[in-house]
Amino acid sequence: MEKIKFSQLQVSKEVLQGVEDMGFEEATAIQTKSIPLIMEGKDVIGHSQTGTGKTAAFGIPALESIDKDIENMQVLVLCPTRELAVQASDEINKYGKYKKGIKAMPIYGGQPIIRQIKALKKRPQIIVGTPGRVMDHMRRHTLKMENIKMVVLDEADEMLNMGFREDIETILKDVPKDRQTILFSATMSKEILKLTKKYQNNPELVKVVHKKLTVPSVEQYYLEVNNNIKLDVLSRLIDMHNPKLALVFCNTKRKVDELVGQMQSRGYSAEGLHGDMRQATRTRVMDAFRKGVVDILIATDVAARGIDVDDVEAVFNFDVPQDEEYYVHRIGRTGRVGRVGKAFTFVSGRKEIYSLKGIQKYTNTKIHPQQIPTAKDIEEVRIQDFKKEVKKVIKKEELRKYIEIVDQLMSEDVTSIDVAAAMIKMYVDKEEEVKEQEESDVFGDTGAEPGMVRLFINVGKKDKVRPGDVVGAIAGETKMSGKLIGTVDIYDKYTFVEVPRENAREVLTIMRNNQIKGRPIVIEPAKGKR
Repeated sequence: MEKIKFSQLQVSKEVLQGVEDMGFEEATAIQTKSIPLIMEGKDVIGHSQTGTGKTAAFGIPALESIDKDIENMQVLVLCPTRELAVQASDEINKYGKYKKGIKAMPIYGGQPIIRQIKALKKRPQIIVGTPGRVMDHMRRHTLKMENIKMVVLDEADEMLNMGFREDIETILKDVPKDRQTILFSATMSKEILKLTKKYQNNPELVKVVHKKLTVPSVEQYYLEVNNNIKLDVLSRLIDMHNPKLALVFCNTKRKVDELVGQMQSRGYSAEGLHGDMRQATRTRVMDAFRKGVVDILIATDVAARGIDVDDVEAVFNFDVPQDEEYYVHRIGRTGRVGRVGKAFTFVSGRKEIYSLKGIQKYTNTKIHPQQIPTAKDIEEVRIQDFKKEVKKVIKKEELRKYIEIVDQLMSEDVTSIDVAAAMIKMYVDKEEEVKEQEESDVFGDTGAEPGMVRLFINVGKKDKVRPGDVVGAIAGETKMSGKLIGTVDIYDKYTFVEVPRENAREVLTIMRNNQIKGRPIVIEPAKGKR
């Protein structure tokens, strides 16, 4: 089934704005099929693997169903673990960011129940909880069940495997009979079918059937990585493997823009590609990547369609893809024309571990675990690469003139080992010096105050632009504090603004496709003195 945009699913403007803020470009197959049915009020059985976007499939209709005039729980979502409950609640709140007065709240064991009771007094309309803790609150009468219009069983097979069947049945018997019941499961066992027959009313079966895709011959690895160190791990892997060209995949447009700025600020030659970019910009970026002018391309799945570059040596899944098919398409960008390719997937949290298992089952391939590389690992790889280069030079080059120099040094009581070690040190020191110089000269002299970079923007007084417009646009889009932005000089047709050097790459990347006062802007480093 062809995927469509969320705007085609007839969701409200508020929810659509929340989806756009998260940067998603398309609805997944399970979302495309499920959302219209759930919004029609039908009971639904969703048969789909973990990691296919099920939270949005039930979370968006749940948000749309809420009656703001009723200040009690109206939707109950049951999850097998506290991690999944927290993740689902957070995601629903992000989708409902602009639906004022509507809130989802997670309840789970391991957190003080008194704290949860206080939070429940604020009357959240959507509760996402584990069965055991939901039953605790039911016994204490701190959950009001009479206004529930929708119950969702998320990861139903996992809940049954964990022994929650009796708890689920106890909960379902206590909610109104005329509720809507939604069930999502990766498998359709006899136990699941019994549950659906007993507690659902003429349910619609939504099954996502994937196309059979050939998995390319690529070395596949995964690393368990906390979200807060993903950037460091990506940098280490790129430094360690030094791919000629690399593709990095993110699930959202926002993450692409953010990661491009972060990588550029670290001195990497990186550019981004996503659906919000103008075609001319996308063409320019792709041409630069094909020619090797840019060696790291950071993209969303939608924008990456049609990328056909033979020299991609590594693919990095910065985010676990929302769809198993996307995984196959992603790693298929490397290892072409008989070349060896590598694919690395960053996995964070139990939910993504489940997603990875689903991907392995779907692709029928083994994705090997790998430890996060240390600085020592990277240094060892560099040494091995250097030794290979030295052997290559010894084998291919004419070295007679240089051997004579070594002979002269040895006659002065210097050993050949000392000479070789000194030459290696000089080479390494020179490499470090060049690297430091490149990093310090990224922007050159823009005429800014020390520690700042001066940027040129092609709007000015004739466009009725004021300093507050410039500061507000940059601070709003990049999420940096407006207090960090320096001098703003506005002229008739253009503007100069100073930003901290460490934020300059990110500002350029994010603002490049933005507007000020409704006008698309061109932004670039200023040239020369004030």
